[in-house]
Amino acid sequence: MEERKIGFFDKYLTLWVLLCIVAGIVVGKFLPVIPQMLSRFEYAHVSIPVAILIWVMIYPMMMKVDFQSVKNVAKHPKGLLVTCVVNWLIKPFTMFAIAWFFLFIVFQKWIPTGLAYQYLAGAVLLGAAPCTAMVFIWSYLSGGNPAYTLVQVAVNDLIILVAFAPIVALLLGVSGVQIPYDTLLLSVVLFVVLPLIAGIITRTTVVKRKGKAYFEQVFVHKFDRYTTAGLLLTLVILFSFQGETILRNPLHIVLIAVPLILQTYFIFAIAYGWGKAWHLPYDIAAPAGMIGASNFFELAVAVAISLFGLQSGAALATTVGVLTEVPIMLSLVRIAKATRGRFS
Repeated sequence: MEERKIGFFDKYLTLWVLLCIVAGIVVGKFLPVIPQMLSRFEYAHVSIPVAILIWVMIYPMMMKVDFQSVKNVAKHPKGLLVTCVVNWLIKPFTMFAIAWFFLFIVFQKWIPTGLAYQYLAGAVLLGAAPCTAMVFIWSYLSGGNPAYTLVQVAVNDLIILVAFAPIVALLLGVSGVQIPYDTLLLSVVLFVVLPLIAGIITRTTVVKRKGKAYFEQVFVHKFDRYTTAGLLLTLVILFSFQGETILRNPLHIVLIAVPLILQTYFIFAIAYGWGKAWHLPYDIAAPAGMIGASNFFELAVAVAISLFGLQSGAALATTVGVLTEVPIMLSLVRIAKATRGRFS
């Protein structure tokens, strides 16, 4: 079987993220006029420069989702059921429980209560935003079924439209975090609904004019570098606001990462193990595990910034999710490939 490889830039995404973190901290420390100027451009607590960059990230991802593939759901209903149950009935609530346990009990001595609530909010946003884009990479690398991965992603995006805001509101309300519901709904519309509609229109128009092969093999790849650039520039801006917080509490980055990492492996084990127990084919079970383990971190970062601000602990926590995403998911790809022989 042909060995599937990730591109050089994507493979070392964690390194680029680290460099952007350093660059952001340097900007915030030695060029504070830049974050001060950017903070003036806000509307309804939403940073306009960051919103533009997040659109640059999310819009190309939404174009890749083929909602016509939803009609193929009936062919493998068990795999889709695993994906939906793990993503929406297990993952958000276990993320809340694991993060709360570590932030308020295990790490209580090192994290002030106020910051712990902020970090918990960021973890909740990550837990309620299962992956919709990067899962295509993880599915490809692990040898997953690309057509069925499309089905899983398409259905997942439809559920996000109606379930993300209520779940976030419920869990943040339980945790005692005060959230502005109007800003939450605005964030979902701005960073999910509108780019999704724009992506569907773009996909339909290009496929109609030049064909599906051109769209998938040429057109979507024109945006690859812009997507990564948008993410990295967003991180530079974010950490220019977070610089002082990080310099005062560098240990917090590690402490936040602990529950996020444990949750990722836990969710993968549930989905992947369930697929094995239910006798699903490997190429369906593997993507089911990947889509639950990975996060739609672009959405989580966007909503954290919109709800709590660029300098918030919630925004910092979602960014730690970006930092840990690639190396952990690559390790899960290796685990999946190593256990492939256990599937019939």
